Amino acid sequence: MSDNILDKIVAVKREEVAAAVNRKPLPAMRADAESRVLTRDFAGAMRRKIAAGQSAVIAEIKKASPSKGVLREDFIPADIAQSYAAGDGKTSAACLSVLTDRQFFQGEPDFLKQARASCDLPVLRKDFMVDPYQVYESRVMGADCILLIAACLEDAQMLELEAIARSLDMAVLVEVHDGAQLQRALRLKTPLIGVNNRNLRTFEVSLETTLSLRKDVPADRLLVTESGIRTPADVKTMRDAGIDAFLVGEAFMRAADPGQALAELFGD
Repeated sequence: MSDNILDKIVAVKREEVAAAVNRKPLPAMRADAESRVLTRDFAGAMRRKIAAGQSAVIAEIKKASPSKGVLREDFIPADIAQSYAAGDGKTSAACLSVLTDRQFFQGEPDFLKQARASCDLPVLRKDFMVDPYQVYESRVMGADCILLIAACLEDAQMLELEAIARSLDMAVLVEVHDGAQLQRALRLKTPLIGVNNRNLRTFEVSLETTLSLRKDVPADRLLVTESGIRTPADVKTMRDAGIDAFLVGEAFMRAADPGQALAELFGD
């Protein structure tokens, strides 16, 4: 995803927020969010998998991408979520990630609602957060965690959005692409640091991005590697380097049984 595309997405998000505020003003959305008190422990679910000696996988539910188009024609979020939660009976997902962006990823808020209602896994709302309104909106739709992309946000914005999420008992996964963004992310309180291995300018994916940043992530933070995990050898490379948390989506979306595909990639 190039910087230019990212700029376009952010501009669209600001338009979407303005339209949403007209439909439901911020005070009403905030009150609705604050009334929904039962979140699922996102970071805790990941740490429990790791404590059990397994990979902590955030399994993604994504219908399409801007570069590859539709990934899965037979797209039923509830069924995909259940498949991830079950795995092969031994290896399964720790959490879910659901794309809710409409224009670029063909997502819907209802996809998150359907996925979360179908299983007990905590759910990340995968979208482009640029405004406090979206954080409250995320809690209303049932999200247990939000994504903050450092490339989209100034430091003050990240701090504000994280503070709102924490006030709603939601987790935050902050995504970085390089060392400078990592240092900015470490100013936040969240234990969840995601490293996206996809270069924003060239679209190229290199697992070396995560490996090179590993040494700069404090032991009390949970490093999640994103993009480019395609084979058991990739998983072994990461785990040998002490990286036990993964966010994977496209590799599963084309499989007939996403949960089985997850088990084959991350199982012993």
